[in-house]
Amino acid sequence: MFVSIEEGRQRILDAVAPVETEQIPLGMAYGRILAMDVIAEDDVPAFDRSPLDGYAFRAEDVKTAGKETPVILKVIDYIPAGDVSHAPVTEGTAVRLMTGAPIPEGADCVCKYEETEFTDTEVKIFQPGKSGDNIIRRGEDVVKGTALAESGTVIDAGLMGTLAGQNIESPKVYKQITAGIIATGSELVPVGQTPGPGMIIDTNEYTLTGAMERLGFLVRRYGIVDDTEEAIADVLEKALAECELVLITGGASVGDFDVTPAAMEEIGIKLLFQGIDMKPGKACEYGVRDGKLICGLSGHPSSSLTNLLLVGLAGIRKMSGIKDYLPKAIDLEVDSEFTKTSKNDRVVRGTLVIEDGVAKIRMPKGQGNVMISSTIGSDLVAVIPGGSGPLQKGAKIKGYLV
Repeated sequence: MFVSIEEGRQRILDAVAPVETEQIPLGMAYGRILAMDVIAEDDVPAFDRSPLDGYAFRAEDVKTAGKETPVILKVIDYIPAGDVSHAPVTEGTAVRLMTGAPIPEGADCVCKYEETEFTDTEVKIFQPGKSGDNIIRRGEDVVKGTALAESGTVIDAGLMGTLAGQNIESPKVYKQITAGIIATGSELVPVGQTPGPGMIIDTNEYTLTGAMERLGFLVRRYGIVDDTEEAIADVLEKALAECELVLITGGASVGDFDVTPAAMEEIGIKLLFQGIDMKPGKACEYGVRDGKLICGLSGHPSSSLTNLLLVGLAGIRKMSGIKDYLPKAIDLEVDSEFTKTSKNDRVVRGTLVIEDGVAKIRMPKGQGNVMISSTIGSDLVAVIPGGSGPLQKGAKIKGYLV
């Protein structure tokens, strides 16, 4: 009994949990999944500072300054970045300071040095200033106690810098998943070998490698395995000993040589379901053992990738620790006529385009089970409900960002 896309996805989500955590050096954290809530323990910046090279003084002292009537202030100190003031600013005085230097006591205004005339002992100010001009206030970026990031957040450049600003040297992250990739089929030959009559170059191994590495996973490829229950069971055991996730393509249908489901059950994998009510990607079987997910996918290149993106990916993202693991839905218009019909939900691939403020899906013409080239550059999958007739340009469908 085939299950719907939503039911299949939910069965996987109910069966998996995030992997274990570890602490790693901050410099290695880009792209990893945060496994801790981050609450600011310090203000950032920790003191009022200057955003530029210039002079700090009291705004009150320069309120009469003009182009022809500059105010002359006595320079009493110099503060490079990393140093502090050695004398407070008082009436009629100024302190020269560099970008990033603390604002000296008594000063409430900074003027760019290029807008002044100066010597070692005095500076001329040619325009009035307001209290707070050119001053970065303490806590302007982050106030102590602020919630900065939640567990399950992907660490990007901004979060790396924020963690550094909180002096977090070794953030806790979810461990990197190792994904094992297996291709089955006696008709397959490896890349680099010339296929003989009736033989096919194995592309799934590399398509799925790319899909997993895009998620930041480590990948182990187990090559091509014969279409026998024993051979498939043996390589599955090996992969499960070394990986948290296994993707196996081929043998997912009901033909005489489609023995992957039997091999999975033979080694104690609990099948969650077999077959999804969708096209392409109908043939599949998903299972779990010891908290590890096994995705049995079609041998057809496009079918396997489509099924993985729409059905399996949410569970895989949940395993990785990502908080927002569900696919992001988006309402779309089709930007050209789609003439095919299907009694099942039909999944199409395409590229997101925005025209006149409207989100549209641009679909390549080749949408067949084996047309992997049509997925190049695709960032969307969309579902045309079963029973729909041909779609006219402008018809509305639901898509998912992948």
